[in-house]
Amino acid sequence: MLPANSSFVVRRASTPADLCAAQRLRYTVFVDELGGDGPDVNHETRHECDAYDVHATHLLLEDTARPKDDCVVGVYRLMTSEQARAAGGFYCAAEFDLSELIGSGRRLLELGRSCLHPNYRGGTAMLHLWAALADFARNLDTEILFGAASFHGTDLTELAEPLSNLADKHLAGGAMTVTAKAPNAVPMTIIPVDQIDRKAAMRATPALIKAYLRLGGVVGQGAYVDHAFNTTDICLILDTAQMNARAAALYGAGDQI
Repeated sequence: MLPANSSFVVRRASTPADLCAAQRLRYTVFVDELGGDGPDVNHETRHECDAYDVHATHLLLEDTARPKDDCVVGVYRLMTSEQARAAGGFYCAAEFDLSELIGSGRRLLELGRSCLHPNYRGGTAMLHLWAALADFARNLDTEILFGAASFHGTDLTELAEPLSNLADKHLAGGAMTVTAKAPNAVPMTIIPVDQIDRKAAMRATPALIKAYLRLGGVVGQGAYVDHAFNTTDICLILDTAQMNARAAALYGAGDQI
């Protein structure tokens, strides 16, 4: 259960100022910290933004103990199929072939641009954001959650162990098959299965990806090397019906938003 006396509040962005606060935090994490860049990044105003933002729903995690103009410490960008159509497609369709997923006829929700302020990692902040996300998804009768998740860096020799482990143990199949697109697609199986150090592979896997895996998440085929953002991306897919009871209870521990 989440602590009742927490100073955290999660709400949907409802004003241009709310969206700007989300984009400023994203700049701090994706540009300052991880070295990312892109054609829509505004370095002058320090906003990490793109054309999808105006069509999406943005969840804001606020720490009410901080000054009001600096209280956003976590964000999530969410896109339904309807919002994606208005935007010209899902964000990660630029990197992954989503035709099998979209053709499944199941109700989809794309998760993206998830990040936490560096000072709020490793505690309960992400649980609050996830609990609110679960409420949002449940209210829409969402069946499939999916989105691109990133490893920092583009050196595949450094990522060989965790990528190979994901391909061996957590590969999606059937209607949830998603495939990385050329020309930036790379195989995830880089080293032989019998040479993978499983413990080292999990240590090298980002915490957010491991959290999705614990909830029953699976990964698409192939990774996408995003040189502009200095990341290697995989597509994570989570069938909400497959979450085990313990994980579902944790995931749905928040208030309605």
